[in-house]
Amino acid sequence: MTTHAAMLAAVLALAGFGAGGFAHAQGAPQSVTVQRTATVQSGSGYRASKLTGADVYDGNGGKIGTIDDLVLMPQDQGAFAILSVGGFLGMGKHLVAVPLGQLQISSRQIVLPADKDALKAMPTFSYAHD
Repeated sequence: MTTHAAMLAAVLALAGFGAGGFAHAQGAPQSVTVQRTATVQSGSGYRASKLTGADVYDGNGGKIGTIDDLVLMPQDQGAFAILSVGGFLGMGKHLVAVPLGQLQISSRQIVLPADKDALKAMPTFSYAHD
């Protein structure tokens, strides 16, 4: 057996049999509700990873901020886009929460029909400490 084949056999043995061949979850068991969804519907949305960091424009095409984060509320109470408005190079930014439904998302840009000064006047959003 060559050295390369021996290393491959060792890695496969450790990966498959080193842990007894089973994966063990940590923590308390959790229940999961399975819901059947049409692939066409779920394929027509936008990925959160692609929205985060995206620029947000007003109705006139002026940049008013960027999406800093997305927050989903428990029990279908809604989803919010956390926008970063103002600031420069991450310093002095002002975070505000806007209902996700207020954003007009297309393949070209994200529009929020709001004034940048009105967003700056909104209360600052801060994350809850876990």
